Amino acid sequence: PTSPGSLRVSAGSGGGCPPLECWFVREKPGEGLKHERTLLHVRTSPDSRSEETLAEPSSSSSSSSSSSSSSSDVVPDRVYHVTDGSASLLHPSLHPPQGSLVKPQCELHPFLPQPADVQWAASLTDSALSPAHLQADWLSATILGLDGGLALSTVARAATATIHPHVVLSVLTETVSVRCGLGEPVLLDCRFWADPSSPLSAGGFAVEWRYQFRGQGRLVLAYDGKTDRLAPGPQEGAALDFAGLHAAGNASLVLQEAEARHSGTYVCAVHLPHLLAQVTVELEVVEPPSLSISPSPLPLAAPGQVLSVRCEASGFTPLPLELSWEFLGADGAPAALGEASLSGHREAWDGTYSQSSLLQLDTSALGRGGGLVCVARHRGGTRRSKVALEVIGFSTPSIQDSMAMVGMALLLSGIITLAFWNITGVSRRRPEDPRRPRGRA
Repeated sequence: PTSPGSLRVSAGSGGGCPPLECWFVREKPGEGLKHERTLLHVRTSPDSRSEETLAEPSSSSSSSSSSSSSSSDVVPDRVYHVTDGSASLLHPSLHPPQGSLVKPQCELHPFLPQPADVQWAASLTDSALSPAHLQADWLSATILGLDGGLALSTVARAATATIHPHVVLSVLTETVSVRCGLGEPVLLDCRFWADPSSPLSAGGFAVEWRYQFRGQGRLVLAYDGKTDRLAPGPQEGAALDFAGLHAAGNASLVLQEAEARHSGTYVCAVHLPHLLAQVTVELEVVEPPSLSISPSPLPLAAPGQVLSVRCEASGFTPLPLELSWEFLGADGAPAALGEASLSGHREAWDGTYSQSSLLQLDTSALGRGGGLVCVARHRGGTRRSKVALEVIGFSTPSIQDSMAMVGMALLLSGIITLAFWNITGVSRRRPEDPRRPRGRA
């Protein structure tokens, strides 16, 4: 079990916190679910007043006026004075600025204590008898803070027919939504607090991490803190900080290397004898694609020739992916090309995807060529791959081409003239007759 201050959070600076607005949800026979407005006045110890009464006089008056206006349509039985030794209910993300229209999402439900139905938590309730401490009114709260900055689940006990519950178990996460890349280490935050004054906290605890995705789930890791045992078959690469778990209630899950198959919902559940509280964390593994164009380099093309060019995007997750083509002319401005045929996505062994786009490129309107660019737009970012396109035999030569042709013509003219001189010079020269006398003696 954790120490009382292991999960204490800051209530923020400034004045005290106004009451937390919730919905009390219960099922009424013949009527289905019924929602009733509820207010939670939070204090950190039984001897202290509710936090909103601890502010400066000026802020206290404004808070009390806000509180009275909020409680005008709340029945007295739904105004609770909650003692939370962990101070989790005072987290800043649960208390918006005064006058704000954005509120945390909070639901309060009746809770029925019962033995855990999983094998790795069975040791917590090895006795067939239920403790007398369970004879009370139990409430569970599920709260999502502003901007998704906090998810909190608490179980509280109140003497029968009273409105003064005490939080016995509190579980929270400040990583409600996590995004990472392939191969990166991931920390999924989960911390819990058990009231040391409760008889239930002396019976030990158990922690369970489960994975859910598209209706399917699996056990990632489970640990029985009472017997100090891991459940068989933990997921490879998943770990807990066991020292921090016992000393400070740190039940955070560490994934050593993120894989595509790790994307999904993770449930952190903490068991005490007959009690259960849990929070969920969404993990999204995002990896943009790698691009390759074939053929590369592109062959020389004649005006009007149609080239088949393929762009292959691979190693990306998740779906979807948008592939398009652009042409960069001499001025460097991109111009969108026509529609290309797109293949279906293919899943690789590691859970990443690949997809290709085939472009039938008509060079008749592309001048002397330029750059051909494949563009991939993905949740992980935009990627581009470029190859050079050269069109030969174009009707209007450039200045550089004209100068080169003039130079080539002059060179050829010089070579022909030199050859002509050599040939004519040899033909004019007559060989001497060896029988002709060379002169008189």
